[in-house]
Amino acid sequence: MRLSEMREGQSGRIVSVGGDMRLRRRILEMGLTRDSKFYIEKYAPLRDPLELTTRGMHVSLRVKEAMAITVEPLEADHG
Repeated sequence: MRLSEMREGQSGRIVSVGGDMRLRRRILEMGLTRDSKFYIEKYAPLRDPLELTTRGMHVSLRVKEAMAITVEPLEADHG
């Protein structure tokens, strides 16, 4: 499943980060690395960007960027 397919309020774990080298590096530098747990806080009114929390940080991503991240949904635990 892609991060962009997840709904507000869902939790998950990052399985892999794809995309071109520049996008991949940017995502990894934001702390979104393999096995990181996250919680989808909210989507903007037009559904782009999305805001998630991971490792105690709030991160905003465009939906296009979130499409490059493969995730595994988890039980809601505010990972």
